[in-house]
Amino acid sequence: MFNNINPEMNKINLPAEWHPQKCIQLTWPHADSDWVYLLDEVELCFANIAFEVMKREKLIIVCQNPEHVKTVLSEKIQSEGKPKTISPEIYKITSNDTWARDHGGITVSENGKTMIYDFCFNGWGMKFPASHDNQITRRLFRQEAFEGYGYTNMKFFTLEGGSIESDGKRTILTTENCLLSPNRNDSLTKNEIESCLKKFFGAERILWLKNGHLTGDDTDSHIDTLARFCDENTIAYVKCYDRDDEHFNGLQMMEDELKAFRQRNGEPYNLVPLPLPTPVFDRDDGHRLPATYANFLIMNDVVLFPVYNVETDKEALNAIQTAFPGREIVPVDCSVLIRQHGSLHCLTMQYPQMQLS
Repeated sequence: MFNNINPEMNKINLPAEWHPQKCIQLTWPHADSDWVYLLDEVELCFANIAFEVMKREKLIIVCQNPEHVKTVLSEKIQSEGKPKTISPEIYKITSNDTWARDHGGITVSENGKTMIYDFCFNGWGMKFPASHDNQITRRLFRQEAFEGYGYTNMKFFTLEGGSIESDGKRTILTTENCLLSPNRNDSLTKNEIESCLKKFFGAERILWLKNGHLTGDDTDSHIDTLARFCDENTIAYVKCYDRDDEHFNGLQMMEDELKAFRQRNGEPYNLVPLPLPTPVFDRDDGHRLPATYANFLIMNDVVLFPVYNVETDKEALNAIQTAFPGREIVPVDCSVLIRQHGSLHCLTMQYPQMQLS
């Protein structure tokens, strides 16, 4: 299983999301995706996210129709008064869907080289088609989107970027519900999967959450919907304050687990509770949507933060600012994204600058 990677795990490290970034990836929605019934609305959201990125970093866009995307972005920039932006790099590549966090490559430092690991993406345990999405990272490399980065084929192991969090110091936070779920790596035991994570990423500690789930979530409890490293000492997490809410017990037990976790120095983590959003329901059939404020994106100097036009948005914005006192918090309306059961972090994948430690 491990023939494709360097066996010296102490020379491999998975950087934290706050490591200085070179670029962000988006995979654009199209009429052959599940977004077809919301296409105009979701493209506006994508344009808003793209604009915030282009003001600060290079943006890589995977899409079906580059000319259409160029037009959408041009109109967005015009509407904002033509501020200075970095021109995106747009690649024509077929996709099933848009969730770059899960089909995108995962960047590591390996023996002083910056490598992108291309894991198998199988539609969150074969729930949805993913044959095109599973090829996107390889196709980007063939089109030289990642100049200077190395590439390692990791298709023997199924792993989504939204399922793991790194503190950049060899600790990984994840959930049992996801990594131990059927149809991903079900031939492996928990101990074997933990060994894989340590081998792949040079990790020395794996913090497993047993509890925590959002109604409507298709990912089997990705960690980026529940709890996030904000720095190596701080974890922001979803907290439910309403005892009558269906999430109360599970999220309370998750909070207890987080309180029991320890940093390397033996101290408890600094925990920043983010309120569970005021319930949001699908306007077509009324089912509850998995809105979460944990699905934020850390960028260079800023945090793009999902909001849903509900009462708890202001409280959540205040809370996340305490976790990132030195960064600007930029709210992004993601109410359309949760119609397809994802949010801002799920749509994006960051690629760190070349110098990793």
